[in-house]
Amino acid sequence: MEPGGGEPSPAALRPHPITGTGFPSPVPPGSGWPGDRATPLTPVAGAADEAAYLAAGCADLAALDARSSVCAACPRLVAWREEVAARRRRSFDTEPYWGRPIPGWGDERPWLLVVGLAPAAHGGNRTGRIFTGDRSGDWLFAALHRAGFARIAESWAAGDGQRLDGARMVPAVRCAPPGNRPDPAERDACSAWLDREVDLVSPGLRVVLALGGFAWDATLGCARRLGWSVPSPRPRFGHGAEAALTLPGPGQQPEPGQQGPEGRDGRGPAAKAPGSGGRQLTLLGSYHVSQQNTFTGRLTEAMLDTVLARARALAGR
Repeated sequence: MEPGGGEPSPAALRPHPITGTGFPSPVPPGSGWPGDRATPLTPVAGAADEAAYLAAGCADLAALDARSSVCAACPRLVAWREEVAARRRRSFDTEPYWGRPIPGWGDERPWLLVVGLAPAAHGGNRTGRIFTGDRSGDWLFAALHRAGFARIAESWAAGDGQRLDGARMVPAVRCAPPGNRPDPAERDACSAWLDREVDLVSPGLRVVLALGGFAWDATLGCARRLGWSVPSPRPRFGHGAEAALTLPGPGQQPEPGQQGPEGRDGRGPAAKAPGSGGRQLTLLGSYHVSQQNTFTGRLTEAMLDTVLARARALAGR
């Protein structure tokens, strides 16, 4: 919307790089952006407790994608993502910016879940898809393609024909944060969306690949809130680190303070996803695919390929 209300002027619209449809920045829900599951009627969380309630009430990934993509629980993140979208980087000035939270993306019945930190300001915050449109995504999708997870070796825009088979990606924090650093309150507010997504995909899940220490810690916190057994002492992050997580079996209930069958801390009407029978899955660590790591050689293509091969071996794939 422009100041004062009404529809954006034609000059404020920029064509999507795939469809050519004009969009304002940020992109309103339900306006035709490729893959956008939200509508103008999708409920919006305006605070952390509302995010927890709405996340717990999601019966499937479609609802979760829609609700999380319009979340406004964290004022600092809302202001930043929309400011970036309005100003744009000069090299992308001809494109619209998504400027909203980024939902998870990929196979809806994955055995591999890739957890990242948060969208890049001019990557996912622009394209509306996780790890899409920046150097980190270039690295990751090329590796996923080599490993047989990604249909093509690059991902540059929503609607570009990319597809993941057996894998899904999700950010620990769904809005682009200033300086790529969400604060603890923002991390905690966004954890409701992560918890529900992991819960929904858990029946077929075999491996969770955490890209970086932030994602590793976020996954361990999620596992505890869902009532999964986590090794003690707390597993430490490292490239190639592994930790066995045990899902609760039939009839087992999470401990007090963890997520139960009524939703997060008992709030909300959602039923949990079908139980997974007390089986184990593996949390696997990798250095993040940030330019700080890839440009310095801390993370090489061979190292990332080895981690993805290990994920396949752990899952027996």
